[in-house]
Amino acid sequence: MTDDPSHDDHLVWMAQALDEARAALAHDDVPVGAVVVRNGEVIAARHNERELTGDPTAHAEVLALRDAAQVVGHWRLDDCTLVVTLEPCAMCAGALVNARVGHLVYGATDPKAGAAGSCFDLVDSPVLNHRVGRTVGVADDECGRLLREFFAARRR
Repeated sequence: MTDDPSHDDHLVWMAQALDEARAALAHDDVPVGAVVVRNGEVIAARHNERELTGDPTAHAEVLALRDAAQVVGHWRLDDCTLVVTLEPCAMCAGALVNARVGHLVYGATDPKAGAAGSCFDLVDSPVLNHRVGRTVGVADDECGRLLREFFAARRR
């Protein structure tokens, strides 16, 4: 199934997800980045592109899962870990369950819309057909700071 990575591995992958999040700033998208890891290797890396594309589903997680499925050659990503800078929303958490992702690692929690434990817990729901293991709070200070700075600048 999924690798049993160390905390250091999580930090390395989160650094890559943070690089992706910063790339979203170039087109005024909310700075969220995601990478998909399989066998210790990043196979997909994306960031939010809703503003860039006008697509309401162009969240970093969904885009990264699509790319990973192409790399793997099928939709089942049970041997993959998704690393994302912000707790997934309901759409993205549902995509994780439907893709059968093996593990989720996220940085900042989302108390307003998080669906991996904060507002909802779709990734560990007993009524769904798959549960996603999770590691919470990896580089949460840096992930949260990037989001706070983005929204503070928008309010000015």
